Amino acid sequence: MSDAGFDLALLRAQVAALADRGVYVGTSSWKYEGWIGQIYTRSRYEYRGRFASTRFERECLAEYAETFRTVCFDGAYYTWPDEKRLREMADQVPDDFRFAFKVTDEITVKRFPSLPRFAQRGGTINENFLHAGLFADRVLRPLEAIRPKVGPIIFEFSKFYSGDYPSVAEFIADLDRFFGALPSGWPFSIELRNKKWLIPDYLACLKKHGVAHTFNNWTDMPSAGEQLSIVGEQRIEDLTVARFLLKPGRKYEEAVSKFEPYTHTQEINDEGRATLATMIEAGWLKRSRDGTYLYINNRLEGNALNTVRGVLALLNFIQIDPSAFSKKPAIAPPAKDEFDFS
Repeated sequence: MSDAGFDLALLRAQVAALADRGVYVGTSSWKYEGWIGQIYTRSRYEYRGRFASTRFERECLAEYAETFRTVCFDGAYYTWPDEKRLREMADQVPDDFRFAFKVTDEITVKRFPSLPRFAQRGGTINENFLHAGLFADRVLRPLEAIRPKVGPIIFEFSKFYSGDYPSVAEFIADLDRFFGALPSGWPFSIELRNKKWLIPDYLACLKKHGVAHTFNNWTDMPSAGEQLSIVGEQRIEDLTVARFLLKPGRKYEEAVSKFEPYTHTQEINDEGRATLATMIEAGWLKRSRDGTYLYINNRLEGNALNTVRGVLALLNFIQIDPSAFSKKPAIAPPAKDEFDFS
């Protein structure tokens, strides 16, 4: 398909207008060569006339930040934040840019999966699970170095089984203890993978500690739209966080196989786009103290950039006119290839 309809200048202006109102729309990670020719310029990463992948991975964040004002750093899930690396990342982006960080799995995994990277720890209980002191030292302390550019800090919990928690009440009690031991003022958010745990006691615990629920599109979870109806309206000053990762019911590995190398949209998720549009409009109107952060993954439709463009089209962002943002989103599914630009 042709990319003639892709207007990068318009996308940048729309994203900037939203961010100026506290609505940050971005993607999950940024190092995708499939986006070259869309938001990335091949010549910036050439060395002696050839494309250099290492240069691209090292430097493309700066070009990403020319379009978006936020990104979710998924890589933080696999390793402790390193202050030197954090400063290098922060130096590539402007002052009004915000990073979302997934909390290292050393804190969020209760029982280590039997995966090669966990070696002999596979299948064993993690003694550092929800360890407040370790989290403060190994996560919050390094993040202090770039605190003005820190957006939501997301605790992604993999699905718990009965052997991990016989009841959700025990999980909620652990959350209560953990957040009660942490310093206040950080934008914490929790992402669950247990769909039956979205109960009033869970939400009450989050409200007690000023922690947001992360609305997520994931394999075994209700869609983000369904979660909106379950969780209900949050207080106007609340942080709002959402991650649109997968079509509910689809396995991660299936999405990777289906959509790589993420050059174009391969299927449109109408429900996901409609929910994103609703959340953008709500964030624009409420102008919350802590902001609205929405992250789109390539594995939702095949190309996160196109998903963003499609959602903004639903909101009728034809011109950069503040009055346009107050209009009700015209939630109507676009033509299947309307926003493809591969």
